[in-house]
Amino acid sequence: MIELHFAGYQPARSVHTRGLSALRDSVTRRAGSILSIKVTDSVVSLGRKAADLLTMVESGELDGCYFASSYLAARVPALSVFDAPFQGGARETVFGALDPSLADQVAGATGYRVIGWWDNGIRHISNAARPIRSPADCTGLRLRTLDNAQHQAAFRRCGFVPTFIDVADLARAVADGSVDAQENPLTNMVNFDIQNYHKHVSLTGHLLGIALLLVNRARYDALPTAARTALDEAARDSEAAQRSLAIAEDAECLRVLVEAGVAVLAPDEIDLSAFRAAAVGTAM
Repeated sequence: MIELHFAGYQPARSVHTRGLSALRDSVTRRAGSILSIKVTDSVVSLGRKAADLLTMVESGELDGCYFASSYLAARVPALSVFDAPFQGGARETVFGALDPSLADQVAGATGYRVIGWWDNGIRHISNAARPIRSPADCTGLRLRTLDNAQHQAAFRRCGFVPTFIDVADLARAVADGSVDAQENPLTNMVNFDIQNYHKHVSLTGHLLGIALLLVNRARYDALPTAARTALDEAARDSEAAQRSLAIAEDAECLRVLVEAGVAVLAPDEIDLSAFRAAAVGTAM
């Protein structure tokens, strides 16, 4: 029996951890006599940084993980297609336009194979200072962002002072006021209890994040054909399950935020055209 060890960085209730569970269960159904998946919910609970997952998988310490495509865009420039804040489309548009060659480009530039494309959530902005309706409301606010230069440049043009903070330190940075604002899917806001400190959320929907389901390339290539086929098919199953969970999670998390007393601005209360123009440096 071959065992592959996959890990993530979120709690058991998260759509990503449940996506890993779906992968594990599908592998069991498809190849239970030759292949199994071991899942560690969160390396953060083991004292590691979330970003350590990438090194752990590429080095072979782990066999697989999920991670935001944004973190690999510097090494695989084609992935930057997902990283233009306020310029993207709806879920069905983004997933429908996925370029199959992207997986090969990742494999060519890194030690990974991409076996799945997960929904990393529609990203919105929360903050502790004031309602954000236009770029003018962003001026001077310290915004936690991903480690992505394209993101940071766009948010800087909107008036924010962007700064990268590892997700393992996000809750602390929000709680102690190291940042005034942060941008994340609603599920992450709830998973990290952001609503306890940020009482303003603007549903900007500025980006649909893509989470890559990654496997150590050498480990994947060494799998027997039957095991590799089962893993690929299970990854397709996990895509369907995880994306469905992500959609359902949006509605549930919005309910949690409202019940926690968070003031939520709907898209029609936000000057999204001004944000789109500001993000690319175009005068209105």
